[in-house]
Amino acid sequence: MTTPPPEDTATPHPSSASPATSDPDMSASTSPDTATDTDTDTDTAGSSAAGPSAPSARKRRRAGWLESVLLVGGGVVAALLANVFVIGSFYIPSESMEPTLEIDDRVIVNKLSGDIGRGEVVVFTGWDGTPTVKRVIGIGGDRVKCCDADGRITVNGRPLHEESYLHPQDFPSQEKFDVTVPKEHLWLMGDHRAASEDARAHLKEPGKGTIPTSAVIGRAVARYWPLDRVATLPVPDAFSHLP
Repeated sequence: MTTPPPEDTATPHPSSASPATSDPDMSASTSPDTATDTDTDTDTAGSSAAGPSAPSARKRRRAGWLESVLLVGGGVVAALLANVFVIGSFYIPSESMEPTLEIDDRVIVNKLSGDIGRGEVVVFTGWDGTPTVKRVIGIGGDRVKCCDADGRITVNGRPLHEESYLHPQDFPSQEKFDVTVPKEHLWLMGDHRAASEDARAHLKEPGKGTIPTSAVIGRAVARYWPLDRVATLPVPDAFSHLP
């Protein structure tokens, strides 16, 4: 077995002005509202001018200014909370998930995805503690094995037909393994098997390479950048026949 390549990490997308380097959901640019009082208080006891007094007009302007500030501030807070708890954006720095995800792709991650299923692409806290992106091959209770007589990975004795997402120059795996995934754990692999440091590289560690479901940050639901690669990330049919 050759030394595995560097582990793929999915890096939280930094905020900046360019869509190629920023998460548009994470930036909010507003100009501070200003209200300059230009009225001079010339009202006298004998004034009979129609319309509201200057003090009343100033109060209304201040109230409008405060409302604008609250609306803008509330929008910024809502966007930040959504990014922290609901939707995230990550960019892909390595080739381990090719062809599904290429270097510098940006993905939208649903952090409220619920139960994680086979075939889904997830961002999780990886073996080295950094955000990492891989595909779920097995869930708790599954027996994941490499390989059958035809060189295919099997899940619960049934072969996976991975042609739709596996890198065209790769075998399903050149490393042998036979793992029963513990409850509330996942067996995760990259789509570019020859360039992915995934569960196979951690077989001798506690959990035999599996990752607890609590480490999952969210499910990658779509590529949104670059524009010519915009697409959703559905579960492949390869997993539809598994019990």
